[in-house]
Amino acid sequence: MHVKNKKKLGIALVLFTLLLLIAGTFAFTAFNQRAINDRLRDNLGEVGGRVHDYYNRDTENKDVFVENYGEESIMARIRLSEFMEIRRRGETSFTPVVPNTERDAIETWTTYIPEGNTLTTRVGDSAVFNQYSNLTFGWTRQGEHAPWYLPTFNHVENDLMTAAAGHARDYIAGTGATDGSTDGATHPGTGEDAYWQEGESYTNGQGPTSTVWPGALEGVERTTAQNLPQDRAPLTLQQWAALPNEHKIGDFWVIDHETGWAYWASQLQEGETSSYLLDAAVMTEAAHDIRGSYYYAIHVDSQLITPDRNFENEPEEGHDGNLGRLLQGIRNNAVEDSGQNPGANVDSPVDAFNFSTMNPGRIFTMANEQYRYLEDMGGGNHLIIRNDAIRNVSWNNQEIELTSWYGQLDPSVQAIVQPVANEFTTGEVSDDSVTFTGGTRWIPDNLEGDVAADITQVVPGGTQRAFALSLADVARLSGGGLAFSNHAQRAGTNNSWWWLRTFGVSGRAWRVVGGTGVGQLSASNDVGSGSAVDLSSDGGGIRPALIIHQSTT
Repeated sequence: MHVKNKKKLGIALVLFTLLLLIAGTFAFTAFNQRAINDRLRDNLGEVGGRVHDYYNRDTENKDVFVENYGEESIMARIRLSEFMEIRRRGETSFTPVVPNTERDAIETWTTYIPEGNTLTTRVGDSAVFNQYSNLTFGWTRQGEHAPWYLPTFNHVENDLMTAAAGHARDYIAGTGATDGSTDGATHPGTGEDAYWQEGESYTNGQGPTSTVWPGALEGVERTTAQNLPQDRAPLTLQQWAALPNEHKIGDFWVIDHETGWAYWASQLQEGETSSYLLDAAVMTEAAHDIRGSYYYAIHVDSQLITPDRNFENEPEEGHDGNLGRLLQGIRNNAVEDSGQNPGANVDSPVDAFNFSTMNPGRIFTMANEQYRYLEDMGGGNHLIIRNDAIRNVSWNNQEIELTSWYGQLDPSVQAIVQPVANEFTTGEVSDDSVTFTGGTRWIPDNLEGDVAADITQVVPGGTQRAFALSLADVARLSGGGLAFSNHAQRAGTNNSWWWLRTFGVSGRAWRVVGGTGVGQLSASNDVGSGSAVDLSSDGGGIRPALIIHQSTT
């Protein structure tokens, strides 16, 4: 965003971003947060994450966000703290606006604590900053879906450097300098707003500077990808508690108004990047009217974990407060009132579950298989699907694999499976004849005939078996509060793609795309890795679905 005196900020992970404002001039430096690094170092071998820090001092653009380039999902939280001191004309030293805080002692800075129902209004000790600085939370641009970025070259998981571009300065590469001029770039680009666009590639060691960027060999190539769009603007934990349960988990930030920690309200999957927590920090007229000099800084503290671990000082399991419900909901991919069901990763027998209390999208592990709960079909029937795709299975071979997978299920699971049609009448529809609503290749809105009528349901006298969902099934299960609330929720574990049973034309079939274009529906070889019926890859395959029955009495 090219706006004078407006600074875009974003997400920082295992670092802090320092905003210096002295006599009206901005200067930025990115640092590793050593106290956090010490705690997170054990996770680095298991979690692949990199902070991107793009800054251009000429245009005053600033983008900071987190990329998950690893092979498993992660959970993230961020906490902002502020510092400001003023030296008025005639004075020889600066005076902090909050007593007992010091510029060089970041642990004394004031945590951003919002009012319970108003995220942008600070309370407590941080209230003094309301008159000097306005923070803009979330990322929105008129007519734009989400920004593009270049994925990091650096996949060395125990390397604490950030992907700093333009005038941004990584703390390690910049040797800790705070002079506003020392070079510390570790990533290509000028740091300008919207520098990277769709479909661009960059080869390490080439480009304007021929720099071989850290963490990868010369000749390695990266292609641009997108940040996740936010499902809703950031909100406080108190506001989150008032949401319906089916809307409490998604791609957005929730700020605990008691501790200041902001939590990404879903698991960040392989290949995904979160939307921005903070988009701008704009000094007010009161700051500009100060007669003399002032220094203002924002410290971004953050923690990154795998879902099977706990954040530092996290509430104990079973904690029934709002924070405990949020964190458990992130791990389960759904929030429940009853708390009757085991956690998402706790392998449990069939009789441990009460499916009638589950919300759409809830993850659970039953008899050695992990599933996603799709919907309550009524009459004690529930639609579920395997959470990950069975890889390297073509569309042509999916029925063989579905039969094999079902035959290996625990007998206790087979015993509750309901019969479906012996054969499905799927119809066929070409990719270029389908139109979509609600987003890029999101919900088909012109399905007709057999394709539209192919809705999975219980068929008395049919066959107890596993099946692939239809294009019409996925369409009706997609949307806010449903099983697939956004594009990312459609993908299998680690952004795996998966076949539907609906045929396209010319030797193609419909599938849910993974990776780039995640969650889109396609029967085109021009989207993702293609949709030819003989396609088989380790990036995806089939996701067996079941209708199960649990007595309501």
